[in-house]
Amino acid sequence: MDAAMVPALKTVAQAGVVGGRLDAVPPILEVRDLKKHYPSVKAVDGVSFSVRTGSCFGLLGPNGAGKTTTIEMMEGILAPSAGAILYKGEPQGLRFRAEAGIQFQSTALQDFLTVREQLRLFQHLYPHGLPLAEIVETCRLESYLDRDASKLSGGQRQRMLLGIALINDPDVVFLDEPTTGLDPQARLNFWELVNRIKARNKTILLTTHYMEEAYNLCDEIAIMDHGRIIAHGAPAALLAHHFQDVVIELPWADFAPVAAQVAHRKLDKVQPVAEIVTRDVNAALDELLQLGVSLRGLQVRSRTLEDLFLELTGKALRA
Repeated sequence: MDAAMVPALKTVAQAGVVGGRLDAVPPILEVRDLKKHYPSVKAVDGVSFSVRTGSCFGLLGPNGAGKTTTIEMMEGILAPSAGAILYKGEPQGLRFRAEAGIQFQSTALQDFLTVREQLRLFQHLYPHGLPLAEIVETCRLESYLDRDASKLSGGQRQRMLLGIALINDPDVVFLDEPTTGLDPQARLNFWELVNRIKARNKTILLTTHYMEEAYNLCDEIAIMDHGRIIAHGAPAALLAHHFQDVVIELPWADFAPVAAQVAHRKLDKVQPVAEIVTRDVNAALDELLQLGVSLRGLQVRSRTLEDLFLELTGKALRA
């Protein structure tokens, strides 16, 4: 898939959510006033949302926000302190466990087995599921089926783990930070696999620290902090609601002489840059030109989910 096509395709998909067409799709999962309290902390403190059938729902938040605890309760790993989780309108139970697939961030596998053998091992844990050939084709495992699973690259291992998560032909698939540590090419390849799975009307719950990933894959996102949801909706709609401005970026070396005269934020990257937030690009550029600032390295960008994340949580993204 051409990476340049992803944003355009995502805009079309999100337009459907914003326009209300997804509202006609029944929820496959509902979380109602979910709570998880420990003696010294309220990890999840009254969370409610629903996940529509055939959609990709992203749960985002800084470390300690409560998203992992929420997901683990939805997966049936943790018992809630209060609240309810409904699967297809029924209390979460045996049917959910039979129809859910989970790709954990870290999975321990049996030693000395090939990819083919790992898949067959998990296949025998379920009374029915997808044919092995279909798993192999969907996750593009053909070229290393007979390789020792411990010898796979990061991207190959993630594709194999996705295949394991799909082995029982689940209706809902949980992906817990599935592209952490992958290089950009492997990450784009994994995105394509996720979109192929979603095209089969599977429902996906995604946790990720990559905001670009959430924007490109998710129909809806919920951002959590301090155990509560602080924003919820389609990514494009959330950005339009929170921001009516753009960001001008300049190399710090060009901007430094006038830094005291223009409101800005300095980002200490490998090559430091100055960020200027404005609703009037023409006026901002006129001011910079009048101050004698070189515009040869200037870039103008729209607001991103990372901007929204930082605006709402006040925390840097952390792995």
